[in-house]
Amino acid sequence: MVLDGISEEDAVKRVEGRTNHIVWMVGNFLDMRYALGNVLGLQEEFEYKDFFFQGKALDENLHYPSLQNLKADFHKISPLIYQKLLEVSDDELDKAFPMGMNIEFFPETVLNFIGMCIGREDYLCGQIGLMRRIFGYEGMKYDFDKDLKY
Repeated sequence: MVLDGISEEDAVKRVEGRTNHIVWMVGNFLDMRYALGNVLGLQEEFEYKDFFFQGKALDENLHYPSLQNLKADFHKISPLIYQKLLEVSDDELDKAFPMGMNIEFFPETVLNFIGMCIGREDYLCGQIGLMRRIFGYEGMKYDFDKDLKY
């Protein structure tokens, strides 16, 4: 929904050379989604990981994948993750998952990592929503897609 109608040309534009472009945001979103899948036991590999791994900085010298390719990747990994989230047990969610944060009040567990992934995805959707408006697109719609089962 947040990507509806965005052209490939606009997807690689930056605002005053200071922002990441939408393709980078979507790639970073997918990097988080694949990390989420991995912690849930999926063995899927993100084809474009080298561009986006762990928030790798945007490099204007790289030829990034198309928005269309990234959207296809989203629809490939998302139903797999959805199914894993339906199946994961409380015991699995409570397992230690070291993230190197070393914050006393924040247990480094699978559940908290999932929460961080979801938070990052929300943040990126907000950024893309802002970019939509800057580039003259309508604001994001929250229409329900009955064909999307994940």
